[in-house]
Amino acid sequence: MTPCSGWGRVNPRPVHTHVARDGQALAALAQLPHGLIARGLGRSYGDSAVADHVVAMQGLDWLQSWDPTTGVLACAAGLSLDALLAFVVPQGWFLPVTPGSRFVTVGGAVASDVHGKNHHLHGTLGQHVLALDMCLGNGERVTASPTAHADLFAATCGGMGLTGIIESVRLQLQPVASSQMQVTQHRAPHLEALLEAFAVHAHATYSVAWLDAWSPAPRLGRGVLMVGEHAATGPLQWRAPRTWTVPFDMPPALLGAPLLRAFNAWTYARARPGAGVQDLIPYFYPLDALAQWNRLYGRRGFYQYQFVVPPEGAAAVLRRVLQAIQEARVPPLLAVLKAFGPANAHPLSFPMAGYTLALDFAASEAALALMNTLDDWVHNAGGRVYLTKDARLSARHFRQGYPQWEAFEAVRAKYHAVGRFASHQSRRLGLA
Repeated sequence: MTPCSGWGRVNPRPVHTHVARDGQALAALAQLPHGLIARGLGRSYGDSAVADHVVAMQGLDWLQSWDPTTGVLACAAGLSLDALLAFVVPQGWFLPVTPGSRFVTVGGAVASDVHGKNHHLHGTLGQHVLALDMCLGNGERVTASPTAHADLFAATCGGMGLTGIIESVRLQLQPVASSQMQVTQHRAPHLEALLEAFAVHAHATYSVAWLDAWSPAPRLGRGVLMVGEHAATGPLQWRAPRTWTVPFDMPPALLGAPLLRAFNAWTYARARPGAGVQDLIPYFYPLDALAQWNRLYGRRGFYQYQFVVPPEGAAAVLRRVLQAIQEARVPPLLAVLKAFGPANAHPLSFPMAGYTLALDFAASEAALALMNTLDDWVHNAGGRVYLTKDARLSARHFRQGYPQWEAFEAVRAKYHAVGRFASHQSRRLGLA
């Protein structure tokens, strides 16, 4: 057994790792008498891909089929988004929805039903998946799609690996004319102005905001909105920029309030309103430029707390959250705000209409106490917490935030997943 944790590096647990090289091996592993979970590249922040037994999926990383005229691609679930994009971008194609790191597997992205900067217009990745080949808990291998085993398909998109093992994915990509982005920045002096900027630019294909969670009123929640469109002309290339590595765990004092206040002031001041051109990688995956960036938080690790609240009353909830952060003196290193469109029919998919705020906290008792308080506010407002980022949510708050959890459990029982697939997260959340 070897220690294993999520990207946040909190609460490492000993695990047995099983390596699968093909579908037959996956089918055999799926029938083992203990609970297990599939694990990709380890970028889920908490314990959703940590269990007593994990199936390492990185070896299943090949392209199965590709049609450059339609943009339909099929691949094994262990293929990374980076490898996929390196193949398709030079041919004029891109992911319809992408998370903030390209170092995740395709299967893991489906299991999280990832969203991106364009959710308000294009939804989640699962809404662009055409079919999934899966291994069930009884060893059977089936193809699930929106029309075949539709209940299994919907539960698997966002199901955190708890319905079965995704073996391969068939996905519809989107055409692009260039590997460059037209990006426009808009500075907002406080939270209300930032939310207004989102509303004004709701027509933009991509939008995301950096938010200063540490400045007091009247600058509370000031930020920089970055909207983007794929360039109409330009090169088609996939050139990964130079990567720097955090060489060791940073001392906890490094990320104290004085340094963060200065960093936030510098970040806000250096943002120049107006348009410019960026390559795909720095626009969509800025943190990938710093390898092992989770070491910045020190040996104890960190929590990312990401929640969504409906648009009605969102400003009041967000303001209250920022005020509580400052009162608790728990400064987040990073705060990112996005606008969401309507929810989909996948029972455990995170996005819903409203605003989502992601906050990175160095692991501490004060941070845990703060997040427990925020849980009540988020769920009283009709919101929920993102399971892919979660490492400490209670079963009560999970059930409040995901009211279709019983229907999800019924699908798991129907397809032989109960008693076969489980993670430390699923057990904490009270799932069978």
